[in-house]
Amino acid sequence: MSSCTDLSPMAWQNGRSRRNTLMIMGAWLLSLMLCLALPLTAVPWYGVVGLVMLRSFCHTGMFIIAHDAAHGTLWVGDRQRNDRWGQVAIFLYALLPFDRFVWNHGLHHDRAGRVGDPDYHDGRNSHPLRWYGKFMTGYLDDPLRFQIFIWFTVFFHLVRFVFDVQITNLLLFWVLPILLSSLQLFFFGTYLPHREPAQGYTNPHHAYSNGFPEWLSLLTCYHFGYHYEHHEFPHLPWFMLPKPRWQRDSKAAPQSQTDQIKSAGLQEPY
Repeated sequence: MSSCTDLSPMAWQNGRSRRNTLMIMGAWLLSLMLCLALPLTAVPWYGVVGLVMLRSFCHTGMFIIAHDAAHGTLWVGDRQRNDRWGQVAIFLYALLPFDRFVWNHGLHHDRAGRVGDPDYHDGRNSHPLRWYGKFMTGYLDDPLRFQIFIWFTVFFHLVRFVFDVQITNLLLFWVLPILLSSLQLFFFGTYLPHREPAQGYTNPHHAYSNGFPEWLSLLTCYHFGYHYEHHEFPHLPWFMLPKPRWQRDSKAAPQSQTDQIKSAGLQEPY
């Protein structure tokens, strides 16, 4: 049997990405099926709250999969497979078209924290509530919003009547996690990292990282809070962001992006 040290960097990265992807998608699907069939009268209120939080975490994971696919790090060396998994993930996340998501996320990296960044506020209203509204509409024009609304309506009632699912279960374990996931991604992955400090931005990415320990970083937003590292090394998949974060914190010698990727045992996507 070959050890992990026998694998090429590309094979190691692809293997780790596939395992993580299957675990997240499996947890998303299994938790959804179990929660939709759950008799709510048999579960205490705090159990329901815990399940909603679990569903929200799994739902955020679907976005993370699509996000890595947008950067080509989900399946390095095979663009077709990489994009196919990304399409599935972003569709299950919020019925979004993958190509539109990739285009807009590219704009975010090109213009982070500036005019033209679809994730950023409008340049005048930086209040978190107004920023969140801009964040939620920045990727969608009116025709696409209408299309998504129709699809959501169709799927909602299809699941409700075909599988005899209670409307309360659908609202709690499918609709509410979508909303909570968007808040999680906005607060930990956009607002906190990209809000302008009092002294102004001090790096070209207009991005900053939190100091959360690795376990809390994972729980809050799959290490998206290590946001400076993501913008500095966009070819690192989400599960490798802690390494450059703590290297920078320990004042390790600066590395180029290529050296950083090599030191992490990874490979640039294309």
